[in-house]
Amino acid sequence: MSEIVTLKSICSELKLDPREARERLRAALLDPKKHPALAADHKPKSAWQWVKGSPSEKEARALFAK
Repeated sequence: MSEIVTLKSICSELKLDPREARERLRAALLDPKKHPALAADHKPKSAWQWVKGSPSEKEARALFAK
């Protein structure tokens, strides 16, 4: 079974404010050409979570590295 990485675990790991992290993710979804994996994997009204090592997780982490 695939390991799931949640936004909460990424925020605690990178010492980020979860509210700011969700704002960045929502802004990234508005530009699907720039963040195709995030736009494809996230479903509205669902938790921010990704399969560990997936392209969408890598895009999410790249957003927080800025």
